[in-house]
Amino acid sequence: MTMQGRKATIYDIAKLTGASPSTVSAALSGAWKARRISEQKVELIRRIAAEQGYSTNMQARGLRQAKSGLVGMIIPVHDNRYFASMSQSFEAFARDRDLVPVIASSMRDPMEERRIVETLISYAVDSIFIAGATDPGAITDLCAAANMRHVFVDLPGPGAPSVISDNYLGARMLTQTLLAGVQPRRNPARDRIYFIGGVATDYATARRIEGFRDVLTEAGLPPSPEQIIACGYPPKRAMQEIAALRDRLGDLPAGLFVNSLTAFEGVLGHFVHLPPGSFDRSIIGCYDYDPFAAYLQFPVHMVRQDSHRLIEEAYRLIEDPAPGITVREVEPALIPPRTIYAGPFGEHG
Repeated sequence: MTMQGRKATIYDIAKLTGASPSTVSAALSGAWKARRISEQKVELIRRIAAEQGYSTNMQARGLRQAKSGLVGMIIPVHDNRYFASMSQSFEAFARDRDLVPVIASSMRDPMEERRIVETLISYAVDSIFIAGATDPGAITDLCAAANMRHVFVDLPGPGAPSVISDNYLGARMLTQTLLAGVQPRRNPARDRIYFIGGVATDYATARRIEGFRDVLTEAGLPPSPEQIIACGYPPKRAMQEIAALRDRLGDLPAGLFVNSLTAFEGVLGHFVHLPPGSFDRSIIGCYDYDPFAAYLQFPVHMVRQDSHRLIEEAYRLIEDPAPGITVREVEPALIPPRTIYAGPFGEHG
């Protein structure tokens, strides 16, 4: 729609609503709360603006205010409960601040990750959140060159604040639970707890292995190298490794620490071929959370990372930067077996 053959302006909306141009601008830009403009007035202004086909020129607004009203987030993948929950929290916090969230996945490809960062910078987003960064150093270099505020989430990065889960604590909690539930069968190899999944050089996996090893060492049971099977994240590899481990031991191990949901998916791919009684003398844990685990034929202890709190802390670091390079750790939760819904975190870990 147009006003007498031309596009409606902010001054037209002001005249139609009886408000000043600055009030209209505040109502349409999201700054009305700070100006203490009534919600009723804002609704009127936005309704008239919509009727007149008015749209804010965001690029021009960004140049005037040095802000675009956009905030970007990069996650590795969308089809993961943990990162999906994280992106939902990111979007909710953005809208609470009258920001427009832009979320993209890198598919764990460092080149795609950099391309997304460059694109977000070109659109002058106000800040960038990077979850599970594959090449954090390159991201910091790009953001530093553009003077772009950014924060790393889930994995730490150089040159910018980071908010991560306390992977060491979570691994300790899970390992202690498994150790307490081990039922010995007088088979030294089988009576151990085995760690499977992840990449040993990755920060999160390395910290989890450290927690796993420390708990067993403190109990007088230091793990041997073969007890740590860092076979990566692909389900197929985990399926192959658990099958090979079972062949070597002649049975399932007394305890199994699975290091991610994707690895757990592979482990389950082998478990479906086993009779129910196969799990009677084994205790199983997963450093991840999915409520569907409550429906499995055997109990699973799970660790859930607080994705909502991770994003909440990340926004705090963006809005109120601490001096120096800050790394904040958020405590995860140990979820007991058969728990379908376990509280307000996001549904994963």
